[in-house]
Amino acid sequence: MKHFYFASLLLLGLSMASAQNFTRQDTLRGSITPEREWWDLNHYDLNVKVEPSKKFISGHNVVRYKVLKEAEVLQIDLQKPMQITSITQDGKKLKFTSEGNAHFIQLKKKQVPGEFNELKIEYSGHPREAVRAPWDGGFSWKQDENGNPFVATSCQGLGASVWWPNKDHMYDEVDSMRISVTVPKDLMDISNGQLESVEEKGDFTTYNWVVKNPINNYGVNVNIGNYVHFDEAYEGENGPLKLDYYVLPENLEKAKKQFVQTPMMLQAFEHWFGPYPFYEDGFKLVEVPYLGMEHQSSVTYGNRYENGYLGRDLSGTGWGLQFDFIIIHEAGHEWFANNITYKDIADMWVHEGFTAYSENLYLDYHFGKKASAEYVIGTRANIQNDRPIIGPYGVNQGGSGDMYYKGANILHTLRQLVEDDEQWRQILRGLNKDFYHQTVTSQQIEDYLSKKTGKDLSAFFNQYLRTTMIPTLEYQLENGSIKYRYVDVVEDFDMPVRVFVDGKEKWLFPSAEWKTESMDSTELKFDVNFYIETQKV
Repeated sequence: MKHFYFASLLLLGLSMASAQNFTRQDTLRGSITPEREWWDLNHYDLNVKVEPSKKFISGHNVVRYKVLKEAEVLQIDLQKPMQITSITQDGKKLKFTSEGNAHFIQLKKKQVPGEFNELKIEYSGHPREAVRAPWDGGFSWKQDENGNPFVATSCQGLGASVWWPNKDHMYDEVDSMRISVTVPKDLMDISNGQLESVEEKGDFTTYNWVVKNPINNYGVNVNIGNYVHFDEAYEGENGPLKLDYYVLPENLEKAKKQFVQTPMMLQAFEHWFGPYPFYEDGFKLVEVPYLGMEHQSSVTYGNRYENGYLGRDLSGTGWGLQFDFIIIHEAGHEWFANNITYKDIADMWVHEGFTAYSENLYLDYHFGKKASAEYVIGTRANIQNDRPIIGPYGVNQGGSGDMYYKGANILHTLRQLVEDDEQWRQILRGLNKDFYHQTVTSQQIEDYLSKKTGKDLSAFFNQYLRTTMIPTLEYQLENGSIKYRYVDVVEDFDMPVRVFVDGKEKWLFPSAEWKTESMDSTELKFDVNFYIETQKV
């Protein structure tokens, strides 16, 4: 069975796979418009009241920004049917015009480069209801088994503007944030960062959360339920890290058993990727009424307290049942998605390829290199090669869902080319150090890997990211020699391949041209760790 329902987001890319007729709304959503590029996000102060009985939310967002150059019009995004009711700056009401989900604010105050300004945007409405969270996201208005409201948000790809007004493009992350969520008094809200305070307000309670690190907009979340809480401390590379768990009361004992994998995850990923990127904001697992999502420092969980992916092994090898897919995969996104974030969803493989790869690195750390290799090779059965992994830029559309396990196998293949696991580990750690809390392009990551490996990987990445072709190595064995070449490859693709001749390691250096060399062998095996096809001709 092919698996296209992974936990973070297969989302728009798959539903729009054949849709190449992009609209003005796609451009307004997916590009750095003139009304976006002149100002830089600094801080959000988001206040929202959630009324589950009405499926209604209301509130305001204070947007603090730095002026980069003079301008008179600023774009804010909020998706229908949500409505902006008022926009003010320095207490003065501002006019705005709307074009679909993009709203263009006419500023009165002179915007002086280098200065910081604020906008207060008030809004309300019945936000889009999630149809099949997290892939078709929005607000999930559910109930627990006791009839209590059980509410959560998910909006990767769809955009955070589905439920709150913001600069809804990934290139510009806010530096810090305060999230205040008001809910009925018998419920709790769990959001990102650390809980600063709780305010009782009659029939409602407000939970004030503070995020001290940069955060991408889809990483901001609201989770509302009749939660119980337990916690622990993890002694990590940067000192004590607070781990908080919020689950429904009936699942408390199951959670205490299943969530022992959290410190195991941190041990593996701090080893491979470097320190957890958000020590000041802590780490939470929060039970939700959908499968799960990588919301920064507030990872959501709905995997039924089972190992595997809803009890299934996505690799078909047995190794996928040695860990809880949602805990490992979604938490892996803290490094690749939340620490290192794509600027354009076209480059989403930077999130999903590296994070799918993190699954087998978890296995490598706890179960050994053989388990790791068997798992990632097993996931090749999920690869479709239907479209390139990298999608079209500037229109908010990702590439193929192959970004997950083709992405993982690209990186596994690259590990073989490095031939030094410690060097490979330092490269992965270097990524998270050198691009710490940054938004990036695929090209930046590709260039970094070329530089750090000392190999020109341009053709390698063009082959695997920008085409659907699997390199095929054709070969002939005759008269004590081997003749071989690549077909179905891009220009200059010449990736070496490890083979075993009568059990002894040997490297071949194929290109698109036939090569011949001596090989007096009764047994030839190609190393399956390389993501290629082989064909005897």
